[in-house]
Amino acid sequence: MHGLRRWWDDTAGGLPATFWYLWSGLLINRAGAFALLFLSLYLTAARGAPPSLAGLVVGAYGIGGAAGTLLGGVLADRWGRRATLLAAHLAAAGLMAALAFTTHLAVIAVLATLVGVAHSMPSPAFVAAIVDVVPEARRSRAFNLQFWAFNLGMAVASLLAGVLAEASFTALFLVDAAATLAAAVVIALKVPETLTRRPAPTPQALAGRRPGLHTALTDSTFLVFVGLTFLLAVLTMQTSTIMPLAMREDGLRPSAYGLVVALGGALIVVGQLFVPRLIEPYRKSSVLAVSTGLMALGFGALTAADGLPLYLGAAVVWTAGQMLAAPPNAQINADLAPPELRARYQSVFYLTFPAASFVAPALGGLSLEHLGERHWLVVGALGLVAAAGHLLAGPRRERRVAALRAAQRSGTTVGSTR
Repeated sequence: MHGLRRWWDDTAGGLPATFWYLWSGLLINRAGAFALLFLSLYLTAARGAPPSLAGLVVGAYGIGGAAGTLLGGVLADRWGRRATLLAAHLAAAGLMAALAFTTHLAVIAVLATLVGVAHSMPSPAFVAAIVDVVPEARRSRAFNLQFWAFNLGMAVASLLAGVLAEASFTALFLVDAAATLAAAVVIALKVPETLTRRPAPTPQALAGRRPGLHTALTDSTFLVFVGLTFLLAVLTMQTSTIMPLAMREDGLRPSAYGLVVALGGALIVVGQLFVPRLIEPYRKSSVLAVSTGLMALGFGALTAADGLPLYLGAAVVWTAGQMLAAPPNAQINADLAPPELRARYQSVFYLTFPAASFVAPALGGLSLEHLGERHWLVVGALGLVAAAGHLLAGPRRERRVAALRAAQRSGTTVGSTR
């Protein structure tokens, strides 16, 4: 019993109530965000769209997501975290309900783009609010729980989506809208505004360029970290973009692919809660180097995979890497951001994922076609590059974080902490 209590304290202890309400809102949001999983099927089966047009509409959702990420970051720093979360959730719920009853393909395309904006806006605000309310010493466990909730919610969404899609596409969109609205209710009732309003800038500060989104986009230390995260995201995207094609070429059925994906999800749901205690004694850069190295090893091993057992074994290795990477990756991102620009930095960071979702299938498909199984050696090499990059960039990041904290204590502007 004592060991269980200690594990719970290490995993989830000491986190404020506001965090748990944010966590609950995120879990509800992700568990209900299943309609877009079946958007292409809905367009082709229920609305008679050709596959090419369905692909364009799904792509429009992704473009909206990239715009929504940046918009959400700017608004969360200006309006506040709570206001941005509420606006995004209410907009998403309304747009999803409109999709349920819209039949014109052009209108569906516009709505899908706007849904992409609304779905992506909360991400920077969620993370910025977590950083606002969670003490620095406990942020690693908070981000670990955030990653766990995201994956648990996605697992639930996948199960519910299949059932609802077979019953009614209209029901699929309406239940999604209802879940989004439920998350908005939790935020409205239980989450206070966490953004601390700072004093108006002095005339001397106004004489220079005010900090803003451009600050994140010209922050070299931060952008190196974003670039390394992009490589990690490209590796992660292999499971949903290129791996199904490789498994089909190896003569494996779709059910085999589903089993590999399900194994990864199950490992995260079961094992992620044990990660904080495991990585706590080590430097974040070292943990990220090990985690990306494991992902490189797992994906690189697919060069020799020709049957389901090897795919399953490789999935265990790369999933372990994903699990180890999640907390330090999120915490470094939070540490590098000046407090008044937290959400803007988050928005630039989150752009890596839509970018990777485009690059991974576009270049990965060409690589698989021309290189065959050697494609996985290229993927493994990218992972090793990322691992080496974290080891090389780690000391500079640590000096930057120390300088930023010193600047905050002395009241220096963010521009001096580059």
